[in-house]
Amino acid sequence: MTFAFFVNSALLGVGLAMDAFSVSCANGLHEPRMKPRRMAVIAGVYAWFQFLMPMIGWVCVHAIVETFTAFQAIIPWIALGLLLWIGGGMLREGIRGGDEDTERALTPAALLLQGVATSIDALSVGFTIAEYDGKMALLASLIIAAVTFAICMGGLFIGRKVGTRLSGKASILGGVILILIGIEIFVTGI
Repeated sequence: MTFAFFVNSALLGVGLAMDAFSVSCANGLHEPRMKPRRMAVIAGVYAWFQFLMPMIGWVCVHAIVETFTAFQAIIPWIALGLLLWIGGGMLREGIRGGDEDTERALTPAALLLQGVATSIDALSVGFTIAEYDGKMALLASLIIAAVTFAICMGGLFIGRKVGTRLSGKASILGGVILILIGIEIFVTGI
């Protein structure tokens, strides 16, 4: 393993983590009093999926290439649907209003959906690391996960800071951000 391998893996991690960073900012906006431990769990979920998806892609390349190629065409549709659903819920909640002192925590189900939606495009990374042996693919995926974790923690801190200032309008902004991310993933994936 060379220095270039580590640099390439880290840069790949940065590129893949941008959707998760944006969603992390939206989550921080939505829950401005989020505790650091909860932030670490949320960033950890995104990092886990950013680790898992390239590994799944790598296995698919080595085992079932034809099936994965057909599946790759619907990845933008899946990401769009998931982020529209989650963002729409946040948007509805923000428009409805309610008690501005009450925060709604991100549910485990919504967090898992966000994790999948923001990392599903990482499946195709399995094609780019197909020439790696299993150990190198695992290490590259771990580097991607570490970079994603750090970037998402930053996004959560930024969103939380801005969310405190936005008060009751944070859910609306967070929902719009998620919807826009879903549209961006869809448009660039097609």
